[in-house]
This record gives sequence, C-alpha cells and structure tokens, in this order.
Amino acid sequence: MYNQQDFYISTDKSKMDIETIHQYLSEESYWAKGIPKEIVEKSVANSFCFGVFYNDKQVGFAKVITDFTTIVYLGDVFILDEFRGLGLSKLLMENIMTHPELQGSRRWILLTADAHELYKKFGWNNIKDPAKWMEVHTKNPYQ
Repeated sequence: MYNQQDFYISTDKSKMDIETIHQYLSEESYWAKGIPKEIVEKSVANSFCFGVFYNDKQVGFAKVITDFTTIVYLGDVFILDEFRGLGLSKLLMENIMTHPELQGSRRWILLTADAHELYKKFGWNNIKDPAKWMEVHTKNPYQ
C-alpha cells in the first residue's frame, strides 16, 4: 500500500491545493463546517502552511498563524481519511515543531476536541491557568 517514505512535507504555498483543503474543512472537519472557499484562500495566503503530499497530491494540511518570534497558533490540522494510520500526523507535527523559523517562540497554542494524545507526544499540555485566557468566539460564522 503506502509507505511513509512516499510522502513529503512542503511549506511552498504554490503547492497547496485549495480545493482539497476547502473540501475537507467545509465538509469533513468539525471546526470549520461550511467555510466559504474565499475564506480558505485568504487564510492560506496569510498563514505559514504545511502540506503533506503523496506524488504531488495533497493528503494533509496544517496552518500556523505566527509573528515568527513570540507566538505560534496551530490550526486546521488534518490528514485525509484514506491516508490515516500511516504516521503522517506525527510526521507533520514533527516538521512543524522543528521548523527553524518557528524556534524560540514563547508560546504555542491550539484548540482541539479529539487529538490531545497526538499533541502531547510533541510537548503540548493543557493550559496551566485557563482563568487568564479570554476569547471572542463566533459560533457558526459560515451559516
């Protein structure tokens, strides 16, 4: 079937397949259901993106929102269903966490409903003092 060696990670935005990213986020993700394609395009254009590729076909994605010095927000992380179970999410996270341009940041943050164990393998923990955190959250902004 597939070997992990058959896959590669790229941060080249010209390789990012907006159709694949949009389809997954808008139809399969729990966090961005119904997101318009234009918003996906704009978010990719304005983020540091990591794509997972098999024979130049995009099979995974993650975006980092960062100032490249103090803070990193990780979001929209996914591997297409057909390619799960091959260790690609770990390969993706390893590439993100060790990327030279992201080293030295004071804080890394993310939100997840179901992937805590994956992120813990890379040093992530629950927020130590959640009472300090605040947010403005718009539920279902794409409807």
